[in-house]
Order: sequence, then C-alpha cells, then structure tokens
Amino acid sequence: MNGEPERKELVLVVDDNEPNRLLAQQTLEDEGYSVILATGGAEGVAAFERHPPDCVLLDVRMPGIDGIAACQQMRRIPGGQEVPIVFLTAQRDVDTLDRALQVGADDFLTKPVRPAELIVRVQAALKVRRLGSELRGLVELLRHQRDDLLRLQLQKERLSAFVVHDLKNPVNVMDLHAQLLLREKNLSESGRQAAAQIRYEARQVNRMLLNLLDLSKGDEGKLTPKRTEVDLQSHLDEVFSEIELSARARNVTLRSEAMGITARADVDLLRRMLVNLIENAIRHSPMNGAVRVVATEQNGTTEIRVSDEGPGIPREMREKVFDPFVQIESGDRTVTRAGRGLGLAFCKLVAQAHAGTIWIEDAAPGAIFCVKW
Repeated sequence: MNGEPERKELVLVVDDNEPNRLLAQQTLEDEGYSVILATGGAEGVAAFERHPPDCVLLDVRMPGIDGIAACQQMRRIPGGQEVPIVFLTAQRDVDTLDRALQVGADDFLTKPVRPAELIVRVQAALKVRRLGSELRGLVELLRHQRDDLLRLQLQKERLSAFVVHDLKNPVNVMDLHAQLLLREKNLSESGRQAAAQIRYEARQVNRMLLNLLDLSKGDEGKLTPKRTEVDLQSHLDEVFSEIELSARARNVTLRSEAMGITARADVDLLRRMLVNLIENAIRHSPMNGAVRVVATEQNGTTEIRVSDEGPGIPREMREKVFDPFVQIESGDRTVTRAGRGLGLAFCKLVAQAHAGTIWIEDAAPGAIFCVKW
C-alpha cells in the first residue's frame, strides 16, 4: 500500500447531441468513472489519441466524421485495438450492425439509452478487456453468437415492417372497393353478402398487420398508450357491429353489460384487444352459443371479462396461450386458443402497456378472459 488513490477508469463519450452526452456523463460519474466528452468524430479521435481511454461510447450518426469512420481511425492508433468501443445508435437495421462490426465494434446500445443498461454494458466491456487471452477467446465466441442473434432480430423487424407497411395499402384498397360495392343500389343480395364478407376479412387482415407492428414495438419497449376517457358500452356496441358477421356465421349471441362504465385507455388498442378477445370467444363457442362481455369499475380500476361456452382451457395452459402461435389440446381436437397466432399475445401486450394484467378463469363451461388495469 503506497497511499496513492486508485486510478479511475476513463470513458470517452462521443456524441453530437448534448443531452445524450450529459446523461452518459452523469450516469458514469455517479458510478465512479472518469469521463471525457467529445462533440463529434474528429474531436473524439483527437481525445482518444491525447488521453487513451479504457472504454469508448461512440454515436453512429454524426455530421462530418461519423461513428463508423471515427472507430476505424481509433483502431489504427497504437493501443486502439485493445480498447472496447460501444456504439450508440437509433438505427435498428442490419446494415448499420454489419458496418459497425466490420470496423471493430464491441457492443451496441439502442437509443434512447437507459442509464442502468449503459452501466451494465460499460462494466461488461471493461471486464472483457481485463480477461486473459484464453477467456477472451470464449468471450469472442459468445459475442459472435450474440451478434448473429441480433442480426436475426433486426431482420425480423425489417420483415415485420415490410409486411405491415407494404400490405396495408392493398388491404385498405380492398376494403374501400367492398364499401363501394355495398353502395350499389342494384347489387344482388348474394353480391351484397359477398362484398360484406370481403370487407370483414379485409378489416381482419388490417387488424392482424397492426397487431404485428405493435408486437414489434412492444419488443422494443416503444408501445405507449394514448389514454382518453372511453365509454365502454358505446365502445362495445361498435365492436359488436364490426364483428357481427363472425357471430352470425356461428349463430352466436353477443351480450354486454357495461352501461355507465368509463375507462382511461388508448381507444385503438382497446378496440383491437376487445375484437381479438371476442372473436376468440366466438371461434370457440358452440353453434347457437353466447359470448358475454361484462365491464366493472371500482376505485379507478377497470375490469373487463369476456366469457364463452366452449371447451375451456386447461389450468396448466392458461399462461402459455398468451404466447405467439400456441396450440392446445382440448378433448379430441386441437384448439388454437391464440386465434390467428398473435391475437392473444397482442391482448397481453395491450394489458401490460396499460400497466394492467390479463388472466383466464373457468366459465363452467367455457373460459373467461379477464383484463384489469
């Protein structure tokens, strides 16, 4: 012990956005790190050469020398190959990931950056730097596997965006033409029924596309409800009208008890959740059965219960049905309680986005899907 103070590890933060720089500085300094700030790529490279850091947080998109070019230059500086560089990016795409990996990125943080995640990533990067060569090889293997998983995730997000944005327009055009047909006074009754069915199916496809988009947002933590006061009885009347064809096909009676009940919720998310729950109930009800929706409110908490008269759901499967594409066995037939694969997963996402819960109870016979927030 020579009495000298322990050296603080130095982190270089390179970002052209001042609030981002200050957030990173405050977060890191609170954890005992020394911090150097740079407002752009050129300034960051100069600071890297002047004061060799132990770790770098580097924004990808910056005017002039961007993060990719700055990383390349840092790696060419003596000792630069050993310094972990963590990229900060708002661009969730495969091209950005691959370009960053090619120039030597060690890790990635998606903006907006959460302070707790920032600390964990910096600590992990510094620990890897201190490892011996044998352990470092194992870490590199895990890092490559992580990068492959991230690439697959980004490709999935790109596919989801394609499916949603490129298919919404033709689906909406189908709905529009069905509406135009329904306005034709000379249209035969069979033609009118066909046009109504086309419109119903087009609206179903559109809902599924929106559900897929919202599930992707939920994976990224970006689904934020826009709450307003909703009259639940009026809302349910509109939902019943929207899915009337589905109920009529099975001769299922729709009943609701929500008079005078209001709730603070995102109107569009609530509507699509109710449509998914009620259509799921219709699909699993016997012919000539009934689906009942009951809403209650107490001390600012709203609860909605959707019950059917179908085969019910085994207790051990009641959590799993909210996972995407789950099938369960009921009696001698396979019942897909997740609807069209994503319906109940979307309902769970909406409940959680409203800081609520969703669960299943016995209806004896049937199942009751309960949502509370």
